[in-house]
Amino acid sequence: MAVAPPPVPIVEGFFDAATHTITYLVADPATGAAAVIDPVLDFDAASGRTSTASLERLLARISERGLRLERVLETHAHADHLTGADEIRRRTGAPIGIGSRITEVQKVFGALFEAHDVTADGVVFDSLYADGERFALGRLPVEVMHTPGHTPACVSYVVGDAVFIGDTLFMPDYGTARCDFPGGDARTLYRSIRRILALPPGTRVFVGHDYLPEGRSDYRWETTVAAQAADNIHIGSARSEDEFVALREARDATLAVPALILPSLQINIRAGALPPPEASGKRFLKLPLNAI
Repeated sequence: MAVAPPPVPIVEGFFDAATHTITYLVADPATGAAAVIDPVLDFDAASGRTSTASLERLLARISERGLRLERVLETHAHADHLTGADEIRRRTGAPIGIGSRITEVQKVFGALFEAHDVTADGVVFDSLYADGERFALGRLPVEVMHTPGHTPACVSYVVGDAVFIGDTLFMPDYGTARCDFPGGDARTLYRSIRRILALPPGTRVFVGHDYLPEGRSDYRWETTVAAQAADNIHIGSARSEDEFVALREARDATLAVPALILPSLQINIRAGALPPPEASGKRFLKLPLNAI
């Protein structure tokens, strides 16, 4: 008996030029049920000002297409941009989901920032997904894959014929995610990537960021499992685990700290909520000295 092909979700990517992040709008064409993956809250570090301009465009698109937003999904606690998840939840009521090991990230960075309002139990999120957990988006099946290595809490979302992998892999000509954050591990990342590459070859792969490698001038964020397996410059062509670990660790040793890591993680361990106000009513981000 022939196996039915997986359903095909509608996918639209929204590229944020300031952080090279792609936010995804994913929808079931049969029912209009939709999810947003990795939304961005605009932030200007020089002035300390936040903006919802990117979220306004995203929400306007959802309304324009007549979709029903059911979930906000995070692939991990990002170190390069502030999440807009809480703002979307407050405006629409859509619950926020993230991998269950976010509690480990909250514990580390809650202590670093002395964020006494942050409890390492994930309660600021509405759903903490375990590896292999399944739910429906309209008629679309969604499966959560725990894909740690970049951070311990990273997950990927398999939605029909597509997988949304966050920072685990980039486009084949750019490679893979760094593994030098707390709880990151190159060997673990290799094994997570192998899980992704075990999906059907034609599975559409949507990456969380794109940076322009030498020789390319256009931003891209969609590829396939087959293309990653064959052509990814860090892990393609059946590179061995030990070879990958050596390459990844050597590359990580040369990388600078992400420009927005300190403001981002303070917000993102709170699911996108701003820190609580001081007595004056003002809210502050902390800058721990010599801590990273």
